[in-house]
Amino acid sequence: MNVKKFIANSSREAWRQVREALGPDAVILSNRNIPDGVEILAMANEDMTTLVAPTGARDPSGRPQAASLQQQSGLPPAQQPRRPALLSSPPAQARPAREGAPLLDQPGSERSQARAEAAPAADARVWRSRTRDSGNAQRRAAAPAGAPQRQEQEQDRPRSALPEFDGKDYDEILSEVMSEIRSMRGVLETQLAEISWGGTQKREPLKGIVLKEMLAAGFSASLSRLITENLPANSKSQDIMFWVKSVLARNLNTLANENELLENGGVFAMVGPTGVGKTTTTAKLAARCVMRHGSGKLALITTDGYRIGGYEQLRIYGKILGVMVHSVKDETDLRIALEELKGKHTVLIDTAGVGQRDQMVAEQDAMLTGAGVDIKRLLCLNATATGGTLNEVVHAYSSSGLAGCIITKLDEAATIGNVLDVVIRHKLNLHYVANGQRVPEDLHVANKLYLADRAFKQKRETAPFEFQEGELPGVIGPTAMSMNDKGLREVSFG
Repeated sequence: MNVKKFIANSSREAWRQVREALGPDAVILSNRNIPDGVEILAMANEDMTTLVAPTGARDPSGRPQAASLQQQSGLPPAQQPRRPALLSSPPAQARPAREGAPLLDQPGSERSQARAEAAPAADARVWRSRTRDSGNAQRRAAAPAGAPQRQEQEQDRPRSALPEFDGKDYDEILSEVMSEIRSMRGVLETQLAEISWGGTQKREPLKGIVLKEMLAAGFSASLSRLITENLPANSKSQDIMFWVKSVLARNLNTLANENELLENGGVFAMVGPTGVGKTTTTAKLAARCVMRHGSGKLALITTDGYRIGGYEQLRIYGKILGVMVHSVKDETDLRIALEELKGKHTVLIDTAGVGQRDQMVAEQDAMLTGAGVDIKRLLCLNATATGGTLNEVVHAYSSSGLAGCIITKLDEAATIGNVLDVVIRHKLNLHYVANGQRVPEDLHVANKLYLADRAFKQKRETAPFEFQEGELPGVIGPTAMSMNDKGLREVSFG
């Protein structure tokens, strides 16, 4: 028996070496993790067949028996080596009773019958190809009724004790095993997180208070847990919330000065789903540009040809400001319009609202990308939306990069922790916040300290939706898998 050892950095690489050295029919004897990677012991199919009986010798149950060592080696019985544990033992009925053996060991006793029944189960363990077995069963079922003789011949034909193994099945088995391992790992991590947090909540009740406050403010459980676990030691209750607000403010990227946007100018496009206030926000920005540079330095473009009255709404704002509004339908029109307006200091584009799961998001992105001009995209985030929805919106609209974002409908949101969480997680540059319909009064440059403080001071009448003390371990448990989020790993605590 020639057993070979294979060592590689991963299981897939080790199995590839096994297939190259021993073929797809190789028998895996063992595998284990070692400091250098993965170690696999394997042997060729031909070596394995020498350990099992030829197909001609069968016991009454129809299973092949192991060839005797005397037949294999030709040595007299006294010099025969001990039978390996891998080989099947002959049936108990075939063994003569030893002299002086207990009655339970005699043939016909319950113990001997149990051994006889268990003997076939001790055959050599081999990998069996489920794909080949199922295929053979289907072929036998589909065979014509007039071919019984052919089937008998196929049954009598000698077969290898180890069926051929398709290398493709290794990948299938590996995929199933890894899926089960991930599932078990997730369950264990969730349960351990719940148990750990339950003990922490009893030992350090201040962490439970901070976690409850952050969840009530709308922040995600994963970010709340991360900040709670990094609370400074021996902190007083009156100082701990100030530290939490300072961490949140430190991780919010905002404009240091509005001049960075208005003085530099350029082409800006308001993008986002339907109903987030893109047209109103465009009008508010237009008013600020007119007050700074005059109406002659500004141009407005709308691509909203779907919403009834979309162009008319922006045209009215433009008429009030004394600015011409251009309407475009496709990439060609946009390219022509931007070529005509290249002398303008600032060009604002109001795009059509498209849901984050709509394929038109990609079409709109292609239109802006193919305009031949560097268009800076400003994503409008609705403060009333849930954190999960906002996360999808950012993923959908950030494929070509975002210059920044604007939080809208701040006055309508019961909590703003959800939108601040997404801004922190995705490292977005927060330019403005809008808290009303008035143009241009209700658009303000984002103030990180004010937003972090307002997240906890805003009056909330959402008692039925707040978590209680006993529910906190259940909320923290599922965050075990999301703590490796790249956005969370980059959170700074100062």
